Amino acid sequence: MKNILIINGNPNNKSLCHALAKAYQKGAEQAGATCCLINLADLQFSPMLGHGYHQRTDLEPDLVMAQQAIKDADHLVFVYPIWWSTQPALLKSFIDRVFLPGFAFSYRDNSPLWD
Repeated sequence: MKNILIINGNPNNKSLCHALAKAYQKGAEQAGATCCLINLADLQFSPMLGHGYHQRTDLEPDLVMAQQAIKDADHLVFVYPIWWSTQPALLKSFIDRVFLPGFAFSYRDNSPLWD
């Protein structure tokens, strides 16, 4: 059975994206999957990456919870509108704050990418 994490990146919880995320969750659960839905508009976190990646900013509890949900998931689904040819700022800041070095990726010594 798949464990699916659905991340709704629309800051408006009354949007079409919210309805689509709920419909996806319902359909996946009816098909036997376990689903968790995170509405980014409901989370409490600073969207600022104040020091860039030069200095780590402590994660708020909601972002720690989101990282654990991502680790637990077999499948990630992102639902969001396209605004000005990209995702909403709320989703971008969530990605910047959550998908950090050491969590989403790590650097390897002697990698040919760094030569």
